[in-house]
Amino acid sequence: DAACREVERCVANGHRGVEIGNHVGDRDLDSEGVVTFLQHCASLDVPVFVHPWDMDSSPRLNRWMAQWLTAMPAETHLSILALILGVVFDRIDERLKIGFAHGGGSFAFWLGRMENAWHRRNDVIGTSEMPPSHYLGRFYVDSVVFDDRALRLLVDTVGVDRVMVGSDYPYPLGERPVGEVVRKSEFLDEASRDLIQRGNAERFLGLS
Repeated sequence: DAACREVERCVANGHRGVEIGNHVGDRDLDSEGVVTFLQHCASLDVPVFVHPWDMDSSPRLNRWMAQWLTAMPAETHLSILALILGVVFDRIDERLKIGFAHGGGSFAFWLGRMENAWHRRNDVIGTSEMPPSHYLGRFYVDSVVFDDRALRLLVDTVGVDRVMVGSDYPYPLGERPVGEVVRKSEFLDEASRDLIQRGNAERFLGLS
């Protein structure tokens, strides 16, 4: 309830959307309180951007910035999984505009694994009404994947209309200069490049 009131205060002060962490303690995005918050954002047409935080503190992740290199992509993947298998997308208003940092983490690469598990072990994970691929189009991701091959997989998986140019600013591993992979991409045509660099974000933020 306090978070819902804060969203209203932010909008009243001119903000276009909000950014949240991907979990609250041990509660993921399918927690009832978080779902209530997301539904409130949908009713107000307030877009929500999700960035991973508070990753696993295992000593194994304390070398080589491993929390950033492995835990952040995994956290983001888990959050999208929670919206799908936690039946949030089945319950929540389709007006909800929600986006995820870092290209949606490892989601695009492992969608096939999720599909296989949903069909083969429906007794264990088949909590959503439809298989995971059905929910493509319900969320956005940013373009911060640093590699043209990864960007192509992302666009092929979630759709060119669901990728927005990102920076990851002010975090230390953000893309510099912003949007360079999109601008230099060899597979994007100009219409697709324009969508990623501008059009999709305008739609996400309600500016178009």
